[in-house]
Order: sequence, then structure tokens, then C-alpha cells
Amino acid sequence: MKNPDEIRFLPTFSCERPEAKTKNYWARDDPAILILISACLVVSAIAWSFVHSYDTPHIIRLAFLMVFRDFLAVGALIATCLWFVSNKLLLQPPTAYSVEESNKVEWAYAFDVHTNAFFPLYLSLYLAQLFLAPVITKDNWVCLWVGNSLYLASLAQYTYITYLGFNALPFLVRSELLLFPLLPLFVGYLISLLGFNVSKHVLGAYFS
Repeated sequence: MKNPDEIRFLPTFSCERPEAKTKNYWARDDPAILILISACLVVSAIAWSFVHSYDTPHIIRLAFLMVFRDFLAVGALIATCLWFVSNKLLLQPPTAYSVEESNKVEWAYAFDVHTNAFFPLYLSLYLAQLFLAPVITKDNWVCLWVGNSLYLASLAQYTYITYLGFNALPFLVRSELLLFPLLPLFVGYLISLLGFNVSKHVLGAYFS
């Protein structure tokens, strides 16, 4: 039996839920991490805007897109998909000693998992990429490899932390199925090395 108290997504973010032992509630009550990541994204928006010489309205627009589209809206979509899949495909079959209704993945918990997984992605794609952009957008293969590898590592880490989050729940089975996106991700990465610069195209679309 898996013990959720032994699972930690990040050094600073624990999945420990004291209330889970008494009322089977796993979602985080404290919104501090949402505020922290949103603040970090605003800082990144200001930094990217400085690089691109944006005026104040553009800075506000970029901050809005990073926080409300990239983090919250996309996160809500991913959380909804994971919530649906986990409750439909990954739940342990009920037994005579279990209460079926209590063994459900909460949508709020699925969003918590996204939040934990998003932070290292933020460090890579919103922060590190800011400093690497002059290099990884150049038209040579080595720079293409560095940039594409950055995206591979970021998305693979997001996928793995997501898996850890759901694997921590003792009433889920076959949670390793959540690692499946790593396969098309790696195949796409190999294909991209033939000449598709992910960083150049993403940043070009983002700041066009």
C-alpha cells in the first residue's frame, strides 16, 4: 500500500495532508503556492518585456497571459482531463471494506498536482530560457539541440511529477499509465532534431 506521506513532489512542496487521514481530503487548503507562482510569472513577464522593450500595456497583457492562460487556464484544462481519467480508469475496484464515494480524486487535488509540476517548468521555460534565448534561437544544430532538450526536460519533468502526485493516492492503480505522454514526447523530440527549433518557433509565436 502506498503511503502518501512519503511522497514529496518538490523539496519545498509536500503532499502531506493531515486532514486526509480523517476525512479522505487530499487537496491543499493553503493558496500560498498559487500566489507565489503567479507572482513569479509576473516577474518573468516584466523581465521578458524588458528584453523586448515593451511598454506598460504590453507588460500587463503579457503578465495576464502568463498567469491566467498559461498557468491557470491550461492548468484547469489539464487538471480536468487528469481528474476525469483517474476517476474513470485508475480507481481501485471497491471492496466490502471500502466506501466507494470517498475514494474519488478531487478536481482540486488534480489542480494541486498541476501546480507542483508547473513550478520546475516555470524555472526552465520562463526563467532559464530568458537567459538562454539569444543562444537557443540561433540557426545552428547545436543551439537547436540545446533549446529542444530544454523543452524535453521541462515537459518530461512535468509529466513525471504529475505521475508522482497521482501515484501518492492509495486508492489509485495503474497510475504508471500517466507516464505514457513521455513516449510521444521523446519521439517528437527526436524528430525535431532533424531541423525544427522548438524554442525559436515558440518564442516567435509568443512575442510576435
